[in-house]
Amino acid sequence: MAERLARKELALPVPWRIPTSPKLRIPARLVRVVGTRVFVSGHVPIAEDGQLTGPYGTIGDTVGLRCAQDAAVRTVLSVLASVEQTVGDLGRVRAFCRLHCMANSVPGFIDFPAVFNPASQLLLDVFGEEIGYHARVAVGTIALPWDVPVEIAAELELHPE
Repeated sequence: MAERLARKELALPVPWRIPTSPKLRIPARLVRVVGTRVFVSGHVPIAEDGQLTGPYGTIGDTVGLRCAQDAAVRTVLSVLASVEQTVGDLGRVRAFCRLHCMANSVPGFIDFPAVFNPASQLLLDVFGEEIGYHARVAVGTIALPWDVPVEIAAELELHPE
């Protein structure tokens, strides 16, 4: 996988860790494996070092379509990094079942598919059609955590060990 990402001048970031503080406790895991099913909690755009990164704000206002698309690609890379950390090897992925994509957007913005198409295409390019094709939900929201423009959750199927 790393070689295929490198051909696209991309690499997996350090896996994201949900920011915590005494006031912020999230009683959930970023990745939950049940048998051969993998459920990935919502991920946000992160930099190579695993830290939250911009752009910050609302698509259609302070964030343009191209920046939102780049953020979606960084977010799906974050998903992959978390899955790899949890299951040990992305070669175990049998199929991406579904992406649930959320866009922090202004009222009237309707081009949600365009925001997430590059992220979906990345999965196809890296994993091939048999593994990478997935069902997808792409919706708009009035806000997302940490004022990020996109968030992506996922469901995957693994090959049995």
